[in-house]
Amino acid sequence: MINYYTSLLNFLEHEQQANWAKQLRTQIEQGLSFQRFGDLPQWVDALTQLPEVSAKEVKLKHEVNIGHSSEIEDSERQVIQNLFEQLIPWRKGPYSLFGIDIDTEWRSDWKWDRVIKHIKPLLNKRVLDVGCGNGYHCLRVLGESAQQVIGIDPSPRFVVQFLMLKHFLGQIPVDVLPIGIEALPEDLQFFDTTFSMGVLYHRRSPIDHLRELKATLKPGGQLVLETLIIDGKLGECLVPEGRYAMMRNVWFLPSAATLLSWLSKVGFSNPAVIDISKTTTEEQRSTEWMRFQSLPDFLDPKDPTKTIEGHPAPLRATFIADA
Repeated sequence: MINYYTSLLNFLEHEQQANWAKQLRTQIEQGLSFQRFGDLPQWVDALTQLPEVSAKEVKLKHEVNIGHSSEIEDSERQVIQNLFEQLIPWRKGPYSLFGIDIDTEWRSDWKWDRVIKHIKPLLNKRVLDVGCGNGYHCLRVLGESAQQVIGIDPSPRFVVQFLMLKHFLGQIPVDVLPIGIEALPEDLQFFDTTFSMGVLYHRRSPIDHLRELKATLKPGGQLVLETLIIDGKLGECLVPEGRYAMMRNVWFLPSAATLLSWLSKVGFSNPAVIDISKTTTEEQRSTEWMRFQSLPDFLDPKDPTKTIEGHPAPLRATFIADA
């Protein structure tokens, strides 16, 4: 699998990051090990069976549209769809691929539209997306003409999903690595912008996560952080006992004021809230490409303002701050 990362490793070596590149070779082999992940050989087999075509029409700025339906035959389109369906569930998106509409669980484009107008320009920037899933937002970042985009996510399914999309895009400066943030070199200070979208509440120590995010950024670089919050005052934070919206690993849901305080405490400057939105069942739901339970099943059927456990229903906020 290391051959999929040749361009990235060469880029890092050129940017005086040879030690990181060497470290990544081992991490990629471990993160995409057939011995560790029993379903991975099947997913990689689907990747290698994709037709050898490159999309002529590519749109990434306002949507992710890879290839027009007229570019391939119907028989090829059916082969591609069958192979992509082997990687179900598809959670982040949506994607249009040679006329195939991949209707993902999340309308990640709505989240992007809420964010992009508030952040620093990404033109010619190095960008990191932590917990990127299948790389949807990485491709939107490329649509803003970033120089180099690196996504990290320890799920091999999501990594292979991204590689399947990239297969039709040729040599683009976007990669998704099979690692978590704790696997990055300490005090990296390499990126102009770092995204952490929907990760903080899954971390046992939110302060440590904020410190890890800050360490990825150059001085003056920008953090873009999206997470679940509660409606509350400074110092208030929900620590769910048991599950939250049927998720096991939800640890801390702070108020917006509390999270702004945390950002300042770890050394970020100019922290600000740029959006607060309730998560609706139109934005997160089951589809043909994600056939398992989703948000409508996680809310109290008699009171959709609460989760099925009785907690406040999902409220998400996006923050920006400077390193």
